[in-house]
Amino acid sequence: MNAHGKIIIITAPSGAGKTSITHYLLGLFPDRLAFSISAATRPPRSNEKNGADYYFMSEEEFTHKVQHEEFIEWEMVYEGKYYGTLKAEIERIWQQNKIPLLDIDVKGAIHVQQQFTDTTLSLFIEPPSIEELKRRLTGRGTENTESVEARINKAAYELSFKHSFNRVIINTDLTKACKEAAAIVGKYILEGKI
Repeated sequence: MNAHGKIIIITAPSGAGKTSITHYLLGLFPDRLAFSISAATRPPRSNEKNGADYYFMSEEEFTHKVQHEEFIEWEMVYEGKYYGTLKAEIERIWQQNKIPLLDIDVKGAIHVQQQFTDTTLSLFIEPPSIEELKRRLTGRGTENTESVEARINKAAYELSFKHSFNRVIINTDLTKACKEAAAIVGKYILEGKI
């Protein structure tokens, strides 16, 4: 398998299950896929490690990389919080003859797809409802009420872009959603078909 040029994107509103599905796919296809580590300007959460979960950097360092066109995509996802996919990260994974698996926000996913039109497989993970999404976000215990509301408003907007992606998986049941994603990704790995 020649992985060079291929990219798999998992995108969704916050709380829809994209990170859980990403971890499932990485565990299922460890020889074929590698997690693309995003850059972020927010501080790490207690369980996060620099260079494993994110490349944590200052806003100044991030904007310097933007000016030098070192990102495939980048966004200010929340006020003052930037996220992006470094070109060097994608190249690092291709050098290992693996396919980069990107767990990124909806706008970023659209930007990557526009650059790698014929070689990107994109999966949009849809929550069963906005109410369920709110319940999941609140249940995490990592967000305050204002933050949950901001994420819900953003999610409603992001849902309007779901048809921009190759496949939509409705995550009513996480096990079923993981298996559905695995079937699509497995076919892409084997046949290169989107």
